[in-house]
Amino acid sequence: MLFILRLIIVVIYSILVSVFGSIYCLFSPRNPKHVSTFGKLFGHLAPVFGLTVEKRIPAEAASNGKCIYIANHQNNYDMVTASSVVMPGTVTVGKKSLAWIPFFGQLYWLTGNLLIDRDNRAKAHGTIAQVVAQIKKKNLSIWMFPEGTRSRGRGLMPFKTGAFHAAIAAGVPIVPICVSNTSNKVKLNRWSNGLVIVEMLPPIDTTGYTKDRLRELSEHCRQIMADKIAELDAEVAQREAAAKK
Repeated sequence: MLFILRLIIVVIYSILVSVFGSIYCLFSPRNPKHVSTFGKLFGHLAPVFGLTVEKRIPAEAASNGKCIYIANHQNNYDMVTASSVVMPGTVTVGKKSLAWIPFFGQLYWLTGNLLIDRDNRAKAHGTIAQVVAQIKKKNLSIWMFPEGTRSRGRGLMPFKTGAFHAAIAAGVPIVPICVSNTSNKVKLNRWSNGLVIVEMLPPIDTTGYTKDRLRELSEHCRQIMADKIAELDAEVAQREAAAKK
């Protein structure tokens, strides 16, 4: 019964936000300020799934300026966990097929997010150039998932180089965002599904890197994120165990 109730609430809420959000965005289409606004609205669904999301955003994050945010990509629950910390003036890079999802796809495009055709390498490289142009010409930050696909419980996957290529070309720092494990955590017929921690890490300076050191930068960022995610997972396990006593 709880599963059905949650499903109904999520579907109705998502359609309402997408439809009325799309209408609202028509008055200022492709305005990047909308991404943060609607990211936080979808973040309000976390309690519906029985999740308590703890957000850790450094006080100095507001002064990060233009940067590229990179986050681990686990599953569809990223929409209600990671989305809650999207900073104003940030747009995401997503696959082109997202635009065809009923209701949500139209909102995703209208809010100013960038779409990439992963099946066409030439167009994909063009999108990276577009990312760099957006950063340089506008006061924008970019959110990317460097794994390129959902990990679905397989741990932090190898990173693709697009985000790091763009950061070096644009001369902006990389800001990692780490989300504790949500794989197999949510049981829709269970009232409480525990704690998820979303933490934004300090910026990583990219000015000392060149294209020849692309992989080095990628591995450096991946190791920092892997260590932090392991730390967050251990903290969540400890706190959830203590709460059951």
